[in-house]
Amino acid sequence: MYSKKTEIINKSGIHARPGSAFVREAKKFVSNITITKLDAEDNPVKSCSAKSLVLVMAMMLSKGTHIELSASGEDEQAAVDTLAALVDSGLNEL
Repeated sequence: MYSKKTEIINKSGIHARPGSAFVREAKKFVSNITITKLDAEDNPVKSCSAKSLVLVMAMMLSKGTHIELSASGEDEQAAVDTLAALVDSGLNEL
């Protein structure tokens, strides 16, 4: 398993358009990928599959939310690094 923490930086958080971009990218990998919402102390609050737009949207990830991306499988590091870079870039909205 490989994981990385990051923060949602785009003004509107993860809504339909950036959520679609995130899930579309996640589905390119064969690894099981999880996105976990973290509280102020970086404790896990809620997790879901990064490959489900409905579940990702239900997480209500707003600007400033800390998340952890984790994956297990043959391309786990590439999956997490790619998705973290996408989040760090503002999910194509900055």
